[in-house]
Formats: sequence, C-alpha cells, structure tokens
Amino acid sequence: MSTPESLYRNAIDLNRYSNSVARRVINAYNDIIIDAANQLRTIDELAAPVKAARLRAILAQLKDSLGTWAGDASELMVPELQGLAELQSEFVTEQLQRALPAGSRDAVRTVEISPQFAQSVVTTDPTQINVVALSDDLFAAVQGAPQTFSLTAAQGATITLPNGEVVTKAFRGIAVDQAERFSQVVRQGLLTGETTPSIVKRLIGNLQFGEEAKTVRQLIAAGGQATAVADNQVMALVRTSINQVANTASQQVYEANQDITKKYQYVATLDTRTSSICRALDGREFEYGKGPTPPQHFNCRSTTVPVIDYDKLGFTPPPTGTRASALGQVPADQSYGQWLAKKQQGETDADLLRRQAQALGAKKVSYFRLLSEKYGPNAAIAKLVSKDGSELALDQLRARYGAPKAR
Repeated sequence: MSTPESLYRNAIDLNRYSNSVARRVINAYNDIIIDAANQLRTIDELAAPVKAARLRAILAQLKDSLGTWAGDASELMVPELQGLAELQSEFVTEQLQRALPAGSRDAVRTVEISPQFAQSVVTTDPTQINVVALSDDLFAAVQGAPQTFSLTAAQGATITLPNGEVVTKAFRGIAVDQAERFSQVVRQGLLTGETTPSIVKRLIGNLQFGEEAKTVRQLIAAGGQATAVADNQVMALVRTSINQVANTASQQVYEANQDITKKYQYVATLDTRTSSICRALDGREFEYGKGPTPPQHFNCRSTTVPVIDYDKLGFTPPPTGTRASALGQVPADQSYGQWLAKKQQGETDADLLRRQAQALGAKKVSYFRLLSEKYGPNAAIAKLVSKDGSELALDQLRARYGAPKAR
C-alpha cells in the first residue's frame, strides 16, 4: 500500500482553512466586545443615576449584538461547510482515480452531496433526524432516482461536536456566557473602585477595533478577559466542525469504493501538540464503519487515508510518498511512535529528549523509551493510553511497568 502524498498535505491545508474561517468569526466577535468596551470610556464623567442607566444600556446592547453575532456565525458556517464537503469529496475521488492506472479510473464512484447537508450539520439536533430525512427524499426525487452513494441531510444531522452540541447551539452558548462575563468584569471592577481604563484594559487587552492583520494566535494573545477565552472557543469550534465535515466526506467516498479500498488508516499530526489518543491511533488501519474517525476531541487535526491493496487489484503501486512533520518531511509510512522514538535529520540526543518531553511530559519519557525497546515504538505509544483513549497517569504506568531509570 502506498498513499499519495497529496492526501497528507490535504490535512495541513484543512487546518489552514479552518484558521481562515475562524479568524472571520473571531474578528466579528472581537469588534463587538471592543465597541462595548470603548463605550465604557464615556461614562466616567456622567452623574451617578445617568451613569448607571448608561451602563445598563451598554450591557443590554452587548447582549443583543452577541446574539446577532451567534446567528451570523452559524449562517457563515453553512456555505463554508457545504462547499468544503463538495470540494473534499471531489478531491478524494480524484486522488483515488490517480492512484489507479489510467484505464481503470472510471471505476471510481462519486458521491452526491445533499444541498441541505451542511445546514443540517450546523442547525439540526440529532433527535430531529426524521424531519431532515424529508429533505433527502425531495433531493432524491429532484435527481430522478434515489442516490446510492450520497451524503445526505439525515447524515448531517448525526454530526455533532465532541460534547454533543450542534454548531448553532455552541455559538449561542458562547454569546450568552461572554455577555455575562463582560458584565461581571465591569460590575466587579466598579464595585472595587477600579478605574474605567483599567477595566477596559482587562476586558480587551491590547486589541484595537478592526484588527485584520493579526493571525488567530496573535489575536488571542493580544486580547483580554472578554476576548481570549471566546476566541479560543471559536477556534476550537470551527476547526472541529471543518475536521468533522472533511472526514465525513472522505469516508463517504471511500465507503462508496470498497472494491478499491477495504480499510482506512488513521493519520495524526506529527508534532508535540498531538493528543494522546491521536498519537496512539496514528498509522492503525480499520475497516470502514468499524473504527474510530476524527475528530476524537475538540481541535483534532487528524485525518484518514484509504488503504489500497494494489496486489489484489493487480496494479503497480505508486512510489512511497512522504508526510509532513514538525521537523520536515518524513516517509509516509512513519508512524507517530516511530517519529517520536528516533532522531530526525539535524537533531542531537538532547533535541530528541526535549521533543519527547514536550510531547509526553518529562517524567513519561523513560517509560516510552523502555517500552519502545521492549515492544517497539508503535506499541509503546499505545501503551501510554488507556482503553478509553485517556492518557495513563504516572502512578498507573508505575504500577504496570515498574519505575524505569531516567535516560
């Protein structure tokens, strides 16, 4: 099996795309907060009764504006996710075609995307799946026949965030929570005699209205109590939704072509920020519909790629490609455990130890190295994780494997 390098690059492109979408939503949110904070600067010289009334008006306006923002953010996500589903299914179909000899490419089946798919992902509670199924019936009727290979609104309704919420409810939750947070910061500051400029500084940090040049990380770092938490939540929400839709579209194309691919491979990101569950799943193969798929958690950056058995198909596999890592390109068949266990080009022993400590925590490096020597790096990275995907604590590792010497 040889996976085209472009499928690995696709995961990186999706992360960049999610940053772009998130920044648009975050900029709109931050501008509302900054506008409200700037209005606070005008109340200092007002008489007490007028000042109190003006403060109530500012807080009420903020609540209404954030409610509108939540609705606008949901509306923005619908066409973005719909377009993503269509582009991803086309991309994956093309990659399967390229993986086959020219004379066999017509055998790859395409997947139709229901026009209501993304709307269903963003707004429909899974308990209303029978309602959205009606739109699928209409979709099939317009097409002239039932779609054997399709991504439907009913399927979209089953996609929820890792906490079980749908996108529109998550945005509303952010709006309500942050309106309350803003109000609490202001009221507590005034009650304790804090100056208005100091309160404004705590609320928005160093942000200015209409910040367009900063990246998402820069916006979060520059913000204050009323922006940083919400910006992080928006980033996680958008990235996770994009990951869900892209992987759902990919899996649907793969499943429609099980005469070409019977299994898929889980692919995590090769850097030190990857979660324990995704580290353990990286490189493992599963039958379609019988294994875990991304996202496994909020902010998940993992993806899946098809496993094509060229020998059974009687085709010559393409050359082995590469996949990206935090330290540059590595062979496509290098798993997370292998990447973490060995020095990469240009690394010293100290560099490797530092990288392992960043990924696992300094006290778990000795366990990883011990288990790698005994079982191999792939098994070692899996043994650091419990059956439910959570990372084992040090005392659990000590109980299972003793107390290895520091290395």
